[in-house]
Amino acid sequence: MMMNPLTVLRPVRAGNAFEETVERLLQAIKLGVVGPGQKLPPERELAVQLGISRVTLREAIRALQEAGYLDVRRGRYGGAFVTYTPPAPDTGVLRRVVADMGTADLTDALTFRMAVECGAAQVLASAKLSNGQRAALQRRLADVDGAAPEDYRRLDTAFHLSIAELTGSPLLATACADARLRVSDLLNAIPMLQVNIDHAATQHRAIVTAILAGDPEAARKAVSEHLEGTAALLRAFLS
Repeated sequence: MMMNPLTVLRPVRAGNAFEETVERLLQAIKLGVVGPGQKLPPERELAVQLGISRVTLREAIRALQEAGYLDVRRGRYGGAFVTYTPPAPDTGVLRRVVADMGTADLTDALTFRMAVECGAAQVLASAKLSNGQRAALQRRLADVDGAAPEDYRRLDTAFHLSIAELTGSPLLATACADARLRVSDLLNAIPMLQVNIDHAATQHRAIVTAILAGDPEAARKAVSEHLEGTAALLRAFLS
């Protein structure tokens, strides 16, 4: 189940249309909104969605093709296909990413993520959910629970972002996507241990249970505990 492209592929500002288009597309690729081997939305639709000309879009796609993120194929079944796959977990990479960010920026990124994801869960738990919304959240949970190791991070991202998406607030969904992107390279670099995946699965279920029960405080607490656990895991591999 693919994430909603509207979460990331929102209109760009006219002043830096090319640069922001590259940024939007790269965010969609790195977050797995469009996963490895999948095709970007059709050019005409994507240009309208981003609020840019097709010329600007083609230039951005060409830049990402040259950088190795996309493969552009012509013909009836053509399009721009994602070729990027996250690097394998590596604690050396993790340390380099943290060194590049700086301790202050890392702390800020984790604080930002805590604030917006806890807020999104509270908002969703406070809402009167339709059967469709309930089913969508449960599907996201089932997807990440059944994920193969190579697809776990992408489906974990989809689960987390779905909470904000289901609130119906584009601003909140965008903020959560931005928060996730700021730590995505860190999360990708953490070695995947089954004990941690099992623990995360329990926490994910607690989040969903609280939201479906309409308990905002329990939802906030469940998300907070989950994100605190992720932060602790980061610190453990950096020590």
